[in-house]
Amino acid sequence: MEFTKTMQQIAENIGGQFNEYDDHKSVIVALLKGGRYQTVMGVLKHHEKYGREVIHLSTKVCDTDQYIHYIEILSQNADFIHSKFVVVDGYLRVEAAAFTDTLTESTLKEMVQEVAELGDEWELKITGQDIH
Repeated sequence: MEFTKTMQQIAENIGGQFNEYDDHKSVIVALLKGGRYQTVMGVLKHHEKYGREVIHLSTKVCDTDQYIHYIEILSQNADFIHSKFVVVDGYLRVEAAAFTDTLTESTLKEMVQEVAELGDEWELKITGQDIH
């Protein structure tokens, strides 16, 4: 799978905007219902523990200075298919990752959409705004 080309095709398929940073990092701005949007960062990297290439997707929900009901957040992880909530660098985020050697373009598209939709849904629930 060609990472940059595939991410660009996904952005086009979902009506989003694509921005390439380099061969290993790109951004899709996904347009969502109600005129909202969510930025999803995609990074291609080598997973040290497993010795395999991974595509890692991430979007910010809100900074951790916001009131976050962590029990509710963690219990929601059980309903997600590809994604999970994490806290990184002072932000609550929705993330997903998959090994490239078993990943299809269709599944990657599902992952991008799930990360964007869940990130936006919880951003709205927590902040009441469309920030990221």
